[in-house]
Amino acid sequence: MTDSAFRTPGTAREGRLSYAIFQLARAHRGHAGAMLRGMNLHPGQELLLMQLFDRDGQTQSELLESVGLDHSTVSKSLRRMQDAGLLTREPAEHDRRVMVVHLTDKGRAMREPIADMWRSLEEISARNLTAEQIEAFTTTAYAIERSVRDLGGQSPSDA
Repeated sequence: MTDSAFRTPGTAREGRLSYAIFQLARAHRGHAGAMLRGMNLHPGQELLLMQLFDRDGQTQSELLESVGLDHSTVSKSLRRMQDAGLLTREPAEHDRRVMVVHLTDKGRAMREPIADMWRSLEEISARNLTAEQIEAFTTTAYAIERSVRDLGGQSPSDA
């Protein structure tokens, strides 16, 4: 297909892949956000909950590392989730400065609704794709993610 079929702006023609990723991420995040709002969650909170579903009782630092969000975002999300009754945060026995995060019963009850949301989002996202296209896209997406992440702290002019 041509650029015009995808409505790529002229200034993005040399960055068509990046522009397509941006458009995809925006649409996907928007739809996921609407689904999450229906569960009284903000985008990103489900990622923290999923980490806790897999291993409850993580430190705030472990959660921060596992979801790849910045400290202030995670801290704000955890505070909101605590206020909503989804989790508790308590100082660790070994170091009172370290906060340990535990799910409440209300938080644990979110496991199936979140799994259902991701299943539904997957069905919507992949409804026009073959199994081979899904596999190829997933492999490619992770390769791009690694490439961008591996750039690390370099500024674009250093690359």
